Amino acid sequence: MGLTIEQATEGDAETIAQMLGEIERYYGGTYLVPDVKQVRDALFGPQPAATVLLARDGAQVVGLASVCFLWPAAGAETSLYLKELYVREAHRLRGVARELMTAVNGEARSAGCSRVEWTADRDNPAAVALYEALGVVPHEGKIFYRSQV
Repeated sequence: MGLTIEQATEGDAETIAQMLGEIERYYGGTYLVPDVKQVRDALFGPQPAATVLLARDGAQVVGLASVCFLWPAAGAETSLYLKELYVREAHRLRGVARELMTAVNGEARSAGCSRVEWTADRDNPAAVALYEALGVVPHEGKIFYRSQV
């Protein structure tokens, strides 16, 4: 496997949109590809909402990690928040997710972040097993909330 990890560019917006549809289906929703313009604006517009790292096996995109900064983390430090980690089905259990996590940690170090934070669904045993294999212990002190605006 000739796996490379690199930051997505505006030219990747259509592929990212397709993968967002795959992610929605993975979580039990309907496969629906978001509007490519919306993806492009969110990632490459005047106020980017996130950075996407793409895992490529040759020219084929096989996985992605979407990250954004959180501030404050501890005191006035910054943390990197991993919003989404996804590997296309045909490429799972081949080390792609592990390589993406390594790249996410590298992004955090390069940006001067003090930590990386993320959540995982309790009913996603593959994700939980990956994080355990990486030696990450779940943080039990937080409750996750979500509200609609």
